Amino acid sequence: MSKTFWIFLGCGLVVIAILISVMFMTTKSNHVDLTGEILKVRDYPLDESSTLVVTDFRVTNPSDIPFVVGGVTVTLDTLDKRTIQGTLISKPELDKIFKYLKLLGPKYNDALSLQDRVAPHQTVDRTAGAKFELPESQVEGRRTVHIRVDEVDGNVAQIAEKGRQ
Repeated sequence: MSKTFWIFLGCGLVVIAILISVMFMTTKSNHVDLTGEILKVRDYPLDESSTLVVTDFRVTNPSDIPFVVGGVTVTLDTLDKRTIQGTLISKPELDKIFKYLKLLGPKYNDALSLQDRVAPHQTVDRTAGAKFELPESQVEGRRTVHIRVDEVDGNVAQIAEKGRQ
């Protein structure tokens, strides 16, 4: 093989790599995604073995396509490395909880529920509430809280609490 062949092959591979990277960069915003952070976690004991957990969080849709919520799941990692899934509380039930449980604090945001939309390039603050079959001491001593938001077309966004063990 001649030296000219290797030069043209190398140049051709560089041109192809540049074209592929440009293609990925121009279509990046067409991928539905949701990023976010948990702002505050509040808990309230319901009885000796169950606790209400309310999370306030902020999500951003960096894509050019609206994110339509297909499901929300709240999980909690305990200190003994178990992951417990909470029973999600609906938007009307969460409104009643904030109305009658004044010790929980004020309601800052609307609950994130099915068919809610996060418009392209929009940032919204939302709330999710869940009941965990754990005593309050285990909830307060948790490792972290996770919120999983499923999109109607199958994409999944994971948001985790920061600053915990």
